[in-house]
Amino acid sequence: MTPSALLSLGNSIMENRQKLADQLAESTCQPSINGFELRSSVQAMKQLGDGPRAHTVLLKCHEQKLHRNMQSLNPSAKGTTYITALSHLVFSTIAQAANDSLAIFSDEPAFTSELVTWAVNQTHAFAQLVKKNVVAAPAASGCLRIVAESVHICLEHCLLLEDRGLALCPTLLRIFKPYLEQALTANLKRIELCTAAIAASDKWSLTYPPVAGRSWGGSAGTTVGSQQKLSSSAHRFNTMVQELCEDIGSLEILQLSEQALEGVVHAFNSFVNLMIYAFPCSAETENLEGTGRRIVNLAETETQQLSLLANAVLLADELLPRGTIKFSSNTRSGDQSRRASEKRAPEQRELKRRLQRFVDQLRDSFCRQHALELIVTEDGGVRLSADIYLSMDESTAQPEWFPSPIYQELFVKLTRLASIASDVFVGRERFATILLMRLTETVILWFSEDQNFWEELEAGQRSLGPLGLQQFYLDMEFVILFSSQGRYLSRNLHQVMKNVISRAIEAVQANGIDPFSVLPEDEWFADVAQIAIKMLTGPPSFEGDRDMSSPTAKSVSSAHSHGST
Repeated sequence: MTPSALLSLGNSIMENRQKLADQLAESTCQPSINGFELRSSVQAMKQLGDGPRAHTVLLKCHEQKLHRNMQSLNPSAKGTTYITALSHLVFSTIAQAANDSLAIFSDEPAFTSELVTWAVNQTHAFAQLVKKNVVAAPAASGCLRIVAESVHICLEHCLLLEDRGLALCPTLLRIFKPYLEQALTANLKRIELCTAAIAASDKWSLTYPPVAGRSWGGSAGTTVGSQQKLSSSAHRFNTMVQELCEDIGSLEILQLSEQALEGVVHAFNSFVNLMIYAFPCSAETENLEGTGRRIVNLAETETQQLSLLANAVLLADELLPRGTIKFSSNTRSGDQSRRASEKRAPEQRELKRRLQRFVDQLRDSFCRQHALELIVTEDGGVRLSADIYLSMDESTAQPEWFPSPIYQELFVKLTRLASIASDVFVGRERFATILLMRLTETVILWFSEDQNFWEELEAGQRSLGPLGLQQFYLDMEFVILFSSQGRYLSRNLHQVMKNVISRAIEAVQANGIDPFSVLPEDEWFADVAQIAIKMLTGPPSFEGDRDMSSPTAKSVSSAHSHGST
């Protein structure tokens, strides 16, 4: 054949090959074509020399089939039915397209690049659809569980493609993370609002949780923890926080744990502040400042007030730390799991330390409330003043030695609180002991640091005399004795009381009186204080106490014998 004939034949063959390829491309995109026919047609197009278009047609056909199948899905389906079906459909289609591409075109870079670009585009379109139909509205309203479950389902399907070299999760995360953050923020705000709403009518009585509610993972530890006694608002707070921790914990890949943890800490702080406002003194102080009291039911009784502390202690020491453990994945294995456990321990300690600071604030408010009840009168006067001791040497009547009324009331209050606390703080006796210790310290530190008290006692117009010193000494020894017997005498408190006794002695010495020549022996103070404790704790029965019916008899006789020298 001549060269021109060969050229003509070649052109004819190329034209026919192109026509055949065009026909294959057109027929391949028909809705009725099945998977086998699709692969056969694409393979034929490749053999005809139209590989790039064949690969594009392959991906286009899978995309068209995906869109047709998506039409049958109902976005308004209940629960996670829609998102599960849609995720399965999208990522199984991408997986099938990847299989077909690899089988026909191997791993040629040009075709692999086109496949990845196409898969990313499909994932992006899928994420936008999920955002519109499933995620956006719940995120805005704080329905974290719906958003978290939806994202979790999407990620589970997406992760199955990573073994095929398709890392599509970043595309999902880029779109979903802002909505999860929005849902988290709104959910935390909802926790605060719901808790505050219940606190407005909370009776502040400790009860077991209601039976209804979501099961937090079904673990034995959770079951035991959920059976702790809390007040109604604390139960609601705990339930909502545990659900939040479970929802966020399932999405470790999104790295929201730190943000969620900070949110939980902030929510607990808000709840503690709410309980602080439940103390009557907090409400009165706020009203005086003109800010208006928050709507929260007042804890009028001591039992109710101790229940506030029980709420805070249980949440801070046990329930919240246990819930936040869910922020760390439980699905890790081997070295990853071991490293996570090693990291978790110091994180838990730091969390408990932060939460404990808020508990301390609530405890301090409790102590301030009860100290003010003892020290300040209803008309704003002060019951714990230097006049108690300065006036004793001005009286001509023989004193009846007994602890001053304010310290009697302090002892009675502490005894009553200790009894209530034994029921409220079961298993947390150390906290109850520290609470009584802090309350005692609050009262003693108040006058030990009161400049007016000491100016009047040391440099006032009236001088502290022997009888006033003896009464002051007795009051301090009485507090030391009952706090020691109750096991809430701290080193700090003991030292402070020894210091104020020394300061009072120095005030008498400054007036030219030898205090040690007028004070009874230490045994006298211990005996009178012990008899006072017996009288204040129940009907007097002093068998073996030298036949005396009251502390006055013994103390007066002792004072007479001492004062006659």
